[in-house]
Amino acid sequence: MSWAEALTPHIKALHLGLLALWIAGLFALPQMLARHEPGMIQSEFAQIRRATHFTYVWAVTPAAVLAIVTGTMLIYLRDVFTVWLFGKLVLVAGLVAVHAWVGHTIIAVAETDGRHDPPAALMPGLVTLGLVIGVLMLVLGKPELEELPVPAWLTAPLDRQLPFDVPNR
Repeated sequence: MSWAEALTPHIKALHLGLLALWIAGLFALPQMLARHEPGMIQSEFAQIRRATHFTYVWAVTPAAVLAIVTGTMLIYLRDVFTVWLFGKLVLVAGLVAVHAWVGHTIIAVAETDGRHDPPAALMPGLVTLGLVIGVLMLVLGKPELEELPVPAWLTAPLDRQLPFDVPNR
């Protein structure tokens, strides 16, 4: 057994734990943001603002980055380059977009001091749930997607030059 094979289960366990933290944060942060109400007194507003900011910056974002890094390591360690994996990566990009939107909303709420009405937590929760279910279906089911119709320009090299000069070494 090589060192990579011996390391794989540990990286996978770390990846799953980080994913759980990231996804939990994507569900919890919109709930926390929904607590911002226009009639709040300043101390309540500051407390919720600090909690959302701290959670986003010190827990959810590092978990997201490390989950993506460990997932990328697993792709190469396990040599998994299949169509379902690329579908999963598209859904993970959706999770990254939700993550960025939550961060934007946290900043908007903080900078407008009661004038920004955060959205209800239902829609980001449903979007996150849909993306997570899609990822789980692809990862656990590993469907045969090779028969999907794909444009020919995506399946064969076109033997064209890059639109910029590549340095010679």
